[in-house]
Amino acid sequence: MAFTLPDLPFAKDSLAPHMSAETLDFHHGKHHKAYVDKVNKLIGGTDLQDASLVEVICAAHGHHDKPLFNNAAQIWNHSFFWQCLAPEGSTRPSGKLREMINEDFGGEQALLDKLAQESINHFGSGWGWLLLNNGALEVTSLHDADTPVAHGMTPLLTIDVWEHAYYIDYRNERPRFVESVIENIVNWDFVSRNLEGSGIASADQEGARTSADSLT
Repeated sequence: MAFTLPDLPFAKDSLAPHMSAETLDFHHGKHHKAYVDKVNKLIGGTDLQDASLVEVICAAHGHHDKPLFNNAAQIWNHSFFWQCLAPEGSTRPSGKLREMINEDFGGEQALLDKLAQESINHFGSGWGWLLLNNGALEVTSLHDADTPVAHGMTPLLTIDVWEHAYYIDYRNERPRFVESVIENIVNWDFVSRNLEGSGIASADQEGARTSADSLT
């Protein structure tokens, strides 16, 4: 079964003015789709053609297959990224997440500032990440297509800082893009759910095998 381009979890015009429908037409409809199409071509007729997306990423990483790893990881990263976004004002940090933010960063704004600076100052293309590490929140970034899936990390939230994520709306102003997204359209309900360790599975796609098949 071929991998598919997942639907956006929100209306395409619902993130404006922070992210336009035109950006999503290109970022989701063209860039994300291109990764899906490329992976399907790369694994067709191989022993990975029935594997899940996470299995493909891990196998490609283990075998140092950069073309397959880069494209498969970008499917996962983008699928996760879309779920990190929500219309402005629809969610706020609450419950356990808010408690952890206060404990580990001293407050929500301090976390937002740290994540923004990590993402803005990341050299070249890549992703800013909020992770759960040994029970504490941690901010870091990964280069190019690299992904927490390959490193046993627990992802909570990501910010795409590839130029194609912001050039239509912000031209070369990565700082303005990052700050606008982080301050206004983060899906904190999704981030909270990921505290339970469900983040990697949330952007996975199953291969042709059923769950029962994969256990035999």
